[in-house]
Amino acid sequence: MGMTEVSLKIKNPQDPNRQVAEKFLVDSGAAFTVLSKDIVKKLNLKPLYEREFSLADGKVIKRKIGTAIIQFKEEELPSPVVLGEANDSKLLGALTLEIFGLALDPFERKIYKARLML
Repeated sequence: MGMTEVSLKIKNPQDPNRQVAEKFLVDSGAAFTVLSKDIVKKLNLKPLYEREFSLADGKVIKRKIGTAIIQFKEEELPSPVVLGEANDSKLLGALTLEIFGLALDPFERKIYKARLML
């Protein structure tokens, strides 16, 4: 199966001048967007709370959650993000996709505007 990557700009909500532009793997099976430890450090993002996550292999991990401004194409919106630790990969998760009103076509591996439901 092919992978889908997108270019995102990530900003610190308290200091929008702190920003990075990176490519992220789209993972519609992951609830949260995950920022690498490198990005968290560059943007000086602070945690708001912590959650436990179950991984595909059954392992349970804890990660801190914060907020970032995410820019996809011309639109910028706030989103909860996992503040990654060492070896955590950059992922664009389902919550952020939904915030932008987007979905992933699993057959063509493309992002498209989703039909929004209340």
